[in-house]
Amino acid sequence: MTKKPSERDIAAMRRNYTRTGLTEQMAGADPFALFEQWFDVAVQTNPGDWYEPNVMSLATVAPDGTPSNRIVLLKGYDTHGFVFFTNYESRKADEITQNPNVALCFHWPQLERQVRIVGAAARIDRAANEDYFATRPRGSRLGAWVSSQSLLTTLGELRSEFDRMTKEFDGHDIPCPPNWGGYRVTPTEIEFWQGRPNRMHDRIHFERDGDTWRRQRLAP
Repeated sequence: MTKKPSERDIAAMRRNYTRTGLTEQMAGADPFALFEQWFDVAVQTNPGDWYEPNVMSLATVAPDGTPSNRIVLLKGYDTHGFVFFTNYESRKADEITQNPNVALCFHWPQLERQVRIVGAAARIDRAANEDYFATRPRGSRLGAWVSSQSLLTTLGELRSEFDRMTKEFDGHDIPCPPNWGGYRVTPTEIEFWQGRPNRMHDRIHFERDGDTWRRQRLAP
């Protein structure tokens, strides 16, 4: 019999992490190289159709100091930063305009790993937006035109707008909306977390120091 929420012993929910460790030698001196290594492993580890290794949380802060967090998808990365796409009229975009300092977090539970990133977000150029937009499925491109990420009166209103845009672009290519595009988060800090037995987790923290990175170990 399924327990009611009030009957679940949430405090007793725990697991002991035993897969592997993270030494300074394993971490190396380049956080981008380590991220690529971890991300490749995450991509190759596929526990089911629900799994998306490029899922990451994005935290922003409103001008009054109120934090906001949501899940977005990583759509590119290199030594310059980590890229995601959104509506430029969304809450997240408005908060980034007011305060470009953001935080990202990847969580790969099947690998007992997390990566935390702190940095500044800035819009990428229009050409890059259009190049990526052209790779999206047609339905997703239509959705970008329909989704205003503002108040919605009814679900029917959204469906009607989707149908209208479907007819408008019938037989035509769907261009990238002017209010839609990407951000690149240029990191100032990257922390790699590897779960370990008895909560003795490995934490290797990189902090940007000019053109180089300073590496240090943090206590769990």
